[in-house]
Amino acid sequence: MAQLIKMQDYISRYEQDIYRYPTQFARLKKQQWDKLKAAYEAGELDRLYSEHAERETQVKFDTPREESKGLFKKVKGIFHRTGKQDAKADELLIPNQIENTNVFSLRFPFRPASLDELKQNFLNQLLRFQMKWGSSTLHEKSFVDQSFFLDERLRFFLQRFPDTFLVLYKPIFLLKNAPVEVDVILLTPVDAWCITFLEAEENAAFIGSGDRFWVRMHHKHPDKKVLNPMLGANRMANIVSRVFELYEVNVPIKKVILSRNGYVDYPEDPYDITILDKRTFPEWFERMRAISSPLKAQQLKGAQALLEYCQTTSSMRPEWDAEYNQTEENEHAKP
Repeated sequence: MAQLIKMQDYISRYEQDIYRYPTQFARLKKQQWDKLKAAYEAGELDRLYSEHAERETQVKFDTPREESKGLFKKVKGIFHRTGKQDAKADELLIPNQIENTNVFSLRFPFRPASLDELKQNFLNQLLRFQMKWGSSTLHEKSFVDQSFFLDERLRFFLQRFPDTFLVLYKPIFLLKNAPVEVDVILLTPVDAWCITFLEAEENAAFIGSGDRFWVRMHHKHPDKKVLNPMLGANRMANIVSRVFELYEVNVPIKKVILSRNGYVDYPEDPYDITILDKRTFPEWFERMRAISSPLKAQQLKGAQALLEYCQTTSSMRPEWDAEYNQTEENEHAKP
């Protein structure tokens, strides 16, 4: 399962510590799946069901490391720090009322009929957990448009690729104070893919050219002009290239026009852009899924560099806000 490190302008755990969360997620996900799979193969899922009836099976991804009566004295002022300083907040005690937001809880709405069905249920729950991590931190959150929970393309990236792939989904970059939204950036251990979708009806055909508009053709619909997708792919690659150069990130950058359910006809195929359609996509997809390399230092460095330039909008969690304000009032009331 690929990891969602950024989604639009939502705040993300990975912004705080890109070197901690990817490895933590991959490790704990594997541990939990191995435990669940072993229970299924041993015929002990009923035991897990009964345990679930009394208490949800939980895997804590953020564990409080110490207890302190002076918690909010330590936290005081933390919400006004920079992103790098803010990462240290994870070392503090987490209030009980928000601890559940940092826990992956397994739920069993039905008894799976096969191992594949069990795995799909497991991945569906992990998907929602990734959405939480991609839109919140321990003390801040963003308000996610519900359409993202039903977004087939987002689900495709998160559920069909390895854990070592990092996804920026429609991130908004701030360049010279001007926000620029791009499509999808997929950081693998070996390269960075700037992916622009070109999809319409099943079996639609797109006629490519160097013009500003391409032509979409379909046997059930009249021809229609669509914006040349290479414009978006080139803009996205330029942004990634500039950021990587600034931070001295040595990762190859590749541009892709992706049409999983249609066909693309480009008589003069550009040399620097890969065009994947219904004919060529399956081979590329399987090749990507076969990458078994672990997370790489340059990959994480590149992710951190990109996150530095992403726009973020968030609000303090209500439970932290109330406690923090009360602590401030008490501090000011002291003689």
